[in-house]
Amino acid sequence: MSEKDKKQVSRREFVRSAGTGAATLAGAAAISAVPAQTQQSTATATPTRWDLEADVVIIGAGATGLPAAIRARDQGATVLVIEANYEIGGHGILNGGQVPLGGGTSAQKKFNVVDSPDILFKDLTDWSVLETNGMPDYRFNDRGIQRALADNEAQTFEFLIENGVVFDDIKPAVAGGHAIGNSAPRENYARWTKGQSWESPRGGGGTTIYRALENSAKKKGVQFLLNYHMDVIYREKPGEGRVVGIKASYTPKFLPGSTTPMKPFRSDGLIARTTPTVTVKAKKGIIITTGGNSGNVNFRRIFDPRLTEEYQLAGEPFSSQDGSGEMAAMALGASLWGTANQILERNGAIRKRDLIGAQYLYVGWTPDSPIFPLARATGLRVRDWSTLIFVNQMGKRFYNEQSDGWPYGTHYGDIKGYVQSDWRNGTRRPIVPENFIDAALAPNEGSQAPDFGAGPTWAIFDADAVKREKWDLNPPNIDPKYFFSANSLAELAGMIKKNPYTKVDMPARNLEATVARWNKMVDSGKDTDFDNPSPKNKIQTAPFYAAWATVEVHDSYAGLRINMKCQVQDMHGKVIPGLYCGGESAGGCSQHGQGRCLTQGYISGKEAASEPSKT
Repeated sequence: MSEKDKKQVSRREFVRSAGTGAATLAGAAAISAVPAQTQQSTATATPTRWDLEADVVIIGAGATGLPAAIRARDQGATVLVIEANYEIGGHGILNGGQVPLGGGTSAQKKFNVVDSPDILFKDLTDWSVLETNGMPDYRFNDRGIQRALADNEAQTFEFLIENGVVFDDIKPAVAGGHAIGNSAPRENYARWTKGQSWESPRGGGGTTIYRALENSAKKKGVQFLLNYHMDVIYREKPGEGRVVGIKASYTPKFLPGSTTPMKPFRSDGLIARTTPTVTVKAKKGIIITTGGNSGNVNFRRIFDPRLTEEYQLAGEPFSSQDGSGEMAAMALGASLWGTANQILERNGAIRKRDLIGAQYLYVGWTPDSPIFPLARATGLRVRDWSTLIFVNQMGKRFYNEQSDGWPYGTHYGDIKGYVQSDWRNGTRRPIVPENFIDAALAPNEGSQAPDFGAGPTWAIFDADAVKREKWDLNPPNIDPKYFFSANSLAELAGMIKKNPYTKVDMPARNLEATVARWNKMVDSGKDTDFDNPSPKNKIQTAPFYAAWATVEVHDSYAGLRINMKCQVQDMHGKVIPGLYCGGESAGGCSQHGQGRCLTQGYISGKEAASEPSKT
């Protein structure tokens, strides 16, 4: 069976379990079992015997799950964390280490930054602030959730330090944080000390944070069960009563050609188990921290139908966001929430990256990473966008290649003269439409029923560009299924059909005409099609190249409805007893970055541990 055929089978399985929490990796080299359906129907009986039990059961060992586990354990609860991956850390460990937390942290006070919970709350609900594309950044936030964040962020910062996280001793700043409020700098930076290694799937500050939290959690007695994907959350009775436990399926991750499951960096504190399924009783509560739904094609298309299967997930192939937590809770009657924040073209949801020529472009995976055999290539980093052109699946340019491609979220200092809730704020920041994403996702002549997806985007360049950029075009820098070369443009167009996501043949005449037109505009010094400011490099010297440059899907901003205590609510606004949620699986927040995730873990861990125990 070819790789493309295998992918089609995998997609059919994924579609069959849409709404069921299938934990799959986008990419034919990733091998993962497809778990059972995530649902509790009226025919699903709550187990009479449980394989494991704990006071608090946490689903997901990432940016929300780890602080939740520590906080619950600090309250005296027994804690078991269920993680679908082979490793602890989730999306969080891939983070660069920027942690947006404000409201009067010790770091802010040390450097005389004026901030408070009230200032932060007003920032996070400020209707007047716009991103660079004119989209309101805070207008559609759930006010209760923002109040809870504002009241707990400073305590969360101190909690992280108490549990071993080391931040650089510098004044809080703004790099990397978006939708974190405009009145004060709030970004803190964990020390970036490690490159990619067996210890660090990506390397950098995320490892500093989440290895420290892992160490603290294990030292305090938190237990972890890895390689188990949550499929069902049980309630006392269908549609009523408190949640009582979960069922999970064994889903180990394998490297290509291996029959041995991948191993975590540390094995202490882990429950050794490989049975096909496991049931876990939760005597006090369950916390959903499964990381959002951006990796589930059918789920994400609820909010944006343009996001068909060719758009890869930022955290893959290490961590997925399959929507399983949301769907398991929805099967119990939970409501989705905050959908406006996902529908609007918010910074963070979709990204153009500076890497090309590999399937996964968000992280520059290196051969030192333990999951590199799944990533397969590092990609080529682009220093000068004027060295190439972008074309769609029909071989036609569609936008200015030098466009940043996504609007910038707001933070301290980017609106001159900012005043909270002042209607003039919308006029104090230039609104510059950046429609690269919209143009890339737009249907074209090659789009087909029923989805009419735009198809992949390709960077086209020549041998001269390779010299200018000093690229090494050999593996592992490029992936042969996502990078092609030929001695003519016509031949190059024909080779692109080998890519697994190619559904239509690129017409050679289109690509030839596109490049010819580009070369004429280079001669004239003016891009009359898309106003590229510097059409200065012709594409004329064989060999010619096509490198995968399709935009990446990133954050989830819509999720389960929660209240200020992170309790999950149903379609009637009533709390589902014992069920909690935080981070990207929860709705109502526009913030990009791990600040909200860590804070909601801090909140939910305490609240779940405070529930009465049910034996």
